[in-house]
Amino acid sequence: MQIRTISEELKKEYGQKIYKLSLSSGCSCPNRDGTIGTGGCTFCSEGGSGDFAAPFLPIDEQIRLARARVDRKIPASIPEEKRRYIAYFQSYTNTYGDPARLRDLYMETIKRPEIAVLSIGTRPDCLPDEIIRMLTELSLIKPVWVELGLQTIHEKTAQRIHRGYALPVFEEAMRKLKAVGLKVIVHVILGLPLESHEDMYETVRYLSDMQPKPDGIKLQLLHVLKGTKLAGEYEKTPFHIMTLEEYTEVIVHCLQILPPEIVIHRITGDGPKKLLIEPQWSADKKKVLNTLNRAIRDAER
Repeated sequence: MQIRTISEELKKEYGQKIYKLSLSSGCSCPNRDGTIGTGGCTFCSEGGSGDFAAPFLPIDEQIRLARARVDRKIPASIPEEKRRYIAYFQSYTNTYGDPARLRDLYMETIKRPEIAVLSIGTRPDCLPDEIIRMLTELSLIKPVWVELGLQTIHEKTAQRIHRGYALPVFEEAMRKLKAVGLKVIVHVILGLPLESHEDMYETVRYLSDMQPKPDGIKLQLLHVLKGTKLAGEYEKTPFHIMTLEEYTEVIVHCLQILPPEIVIHRITGDGPKKLLIEPQWSADKKKVLNTLNRAIRDAER
């Protein structure tokens, strides 16, 4: 098993660790505002999957607040003027809005000297040609990552979680983004209701085999969060929640499937502790990462 992690790749490129700033673009989501649905995907919290993002303020203030949180992790030996960050617009759908406003926001962000990469989370059904041209223009300045929430290739699950688009929409978005040279990171949720391990592996195989391939992947543990539709479903009819041991087995097998050209951006994820219903074991992030990394090292031997 040969894997490449994004932290290692960025260290090679920039000669130092690059830290992530979670920011807000002020966008909504067509799956929330009634365009294609209301309430969003069933797993999505009121924060639009960006519960740790800075509030929507002028971008200078957002970055100041985000850096205040992140800089506590950075060794004091690295002076402030040499610290570099990923500007990650995560909450809701960050290409869903007025293209002129978004261009101004992202241009102001990417031109800041401390920003090394601009990363934009969105839906594959919210990438009109005008937006793709804007993203391409930005990518001429610094690297731009487009993060697409696929979650699963299985239509039955997609309907159950109210994703709001069919698989061919994702495939078309991939073709358009890769045709103009943009880097694409795909999000997959492991542990969705009623999906077997084999269902999860089929999603990962699909991404491994597709042409063009995604540049990166985020493997995200399903979190059942208070206030979501999923929480209501779980309370009414509990479904299987993976144990840490089970999740570790699934992660290792997914990494064994993935080709080395797909960079690993994430192997788990954080659910806000105040909202987390299940799995409770995921709240101990240190233990989870230690367990996963130990199993990955054993598999690599």
